[in-house]
This record gives sequence, structure tokens and C-alpha cells, in this order.
Amino acid sequence: MDTMRDRFIATTSRLLDEDPRLAVVLAEISKDGFQQALERHPDRVLNVGIREQLLIGAGGGLALTGMRPVMHTFASFLVERPFEQLKLDFGHQGVHGVLVSAGGSYDWPAGGFTHMSPGDVALMDTLDGWTIHVPGHPDEAETLVREAVAGDGSVYVRLSVHANATARPRTRSGFSVVREGSRGVVVAVGPMLDNVLAATEGLDVSVLYATTVRPFDGDTLRRAVAAARPDVVLVEPYLEGTSTAAANDALSEVPHRVLGLGIGRSELRRYGTVEEHLAGQGLDPAALRARIDAFVR
Repeated sequence: MDTMRDRFIATTSRLLDEDPRLAVVLAEISKDGFQQALERHPDRVLNVGIREQLLIGAGGGLALTGMRPVMHTFASFLVERPFEQLKLDFGHQGVHGVLVSAGGSYDWPAGGFTHMSPGDVALMDTLDGWTIHVPGHPDEAETLVREAVAGDGSVYVRLSVHANATARPRTRSGFSVVREGSRGVVVAVGPMLDNVLAATEGLDVSVLYATTVRPFDGDTLRRAVAAARPDVVLVEPYLEGTSTAAANDALSEVPHRVLGLGIGRSELRRYGTVEEHLAGQGLDPAALRARIDAFVR
């Protein structure tokens, strides 16, 4: 299976051929993948080098001219390093574009903490009006990238090498119901679905699947809680607790409990594999089983 990043490059290269308003802005990362697109569209595939603030500034400038910019690099360099430019060059200027990240929270552990970004979604959540997609499979990534490029709003698409075995149909509301139960509701975000399904096998809980986390799909969550005990577990592949406030707001009129599971705040300084980092954060199936079961019991 190709990766989400592979699918993004192939999909966006085709979209460059189809949509004259589309421009891609890179900061060295993935430049080889876009080489053929660069040869076909040298005026719309721009590599600014290792200058991430310029990456966002150039994208904002393109948006001011009416172009649809897609800006791409590792999440830590796309969201964290040029955050001021995102806040000002897009938010303050009132223009829109598409951010597509690679690297997730722990995609390249050997790269060290500079290349890890467990806090990216929480940071983006401080900005107004951004749609945030977290696909769990390359097929989902392609669908969400196409949707983002075709639109006019501000969109962040978070890609990762961590993926589920199979894709799920796109749900416009944001969350889809994968399994129904009565003891509680577990929301699995993007690539966490397979681990959540394995962890909850045999447990009497509902499982919701989310590939769009902002706007937060409070309607589907409320319906699920109405049919089950109002105990909600959020399993996110980034900073734990990122969506607990959104869940609490959605359930403000219902007595409930919320447990946020994800990447902890303490830094894991022994860089292993992606799977080892997930296990170290308690996000492997065995650890999730114990934590979810203890909460809803």
C-alpha cells in the first residue's frame, strides 16, 4: 500500500493539470516527488528552500492574488515554526489555503523531537475557521485533499505513515458509526481506528470514527451518547486532551464523563519505531483495552 504522502503527491500533481488556480508551495520536503509537476508547471510549483516562514508567506501572497495555495512540509515545520505567519498572513489577511503536513506525531522517530509534532492540531485549534482533516488511510487522504483543493476555505490535512488497513467511506458530518454498544462511546480519530477496534473487541461500547475533527461533529456524538451510557473516550493520534473541550461543549446539556487519550506531554527521548512510540504512549491495543475498560466499567 502506498503512503498517504505518496497519494497526496500523485493526487495534487494531477490536480495541477486540471485546475489553473492551484499552486503548490514546498520547503524542500517532497520536492523530488513533485519534480514532474514542476517541469509541467514551473510557475505554479514553488520550492522556497528551508524557509518555512517564507513557505506560509508565499502561500498567503498567492491567496491574495486569487490562487488556491497548497503548502506542504513536515507538521513541525508547517504549523509550529511558522505559526505567526499562519495567524497573520492567512487569518489576519482574511485569505484561505490548504496546509498538508507529513510526519504526524512520530513518523520519523530517528529524526528527533525537531521532526515530531504531537501538538499541531491543538495549536491549529487556536485559530479561527480552520477545517482539520485527519485521514486514516491513503484512500481517505486522496478524498480529503481533493475536497480541500476544490473548496475555498482554510483547511489543514494531517498525513501520517501510521494508517488503518482499510479505508472507510467519507462521512460529510465528520464522524461515522462503526460499532454500537451501551456502556459508553469511543471516538477513534484517523489512524487510531484499527487499534481502537482491536482494543474494544467484545466490549459493549459504541465506536465512532472521525477523519474530520474540526468542525467537531457534536451532533453524531450526542446521538451516540443518547443511545449509550454518557461516558466518552477520545483516542487521538496527537496531544491527549486536544478535543476534550469540544466534546464537553457538545455534551454541555447532558451529564457525562470524558477521557482524552493521545500523545502525552512528556517527551520520549529514546527514539524507537512508530509502533514502539505508540506503545510507550499507551496507544497500542493492549494498553487501550485496559484504559478504556477501566473507564467505562
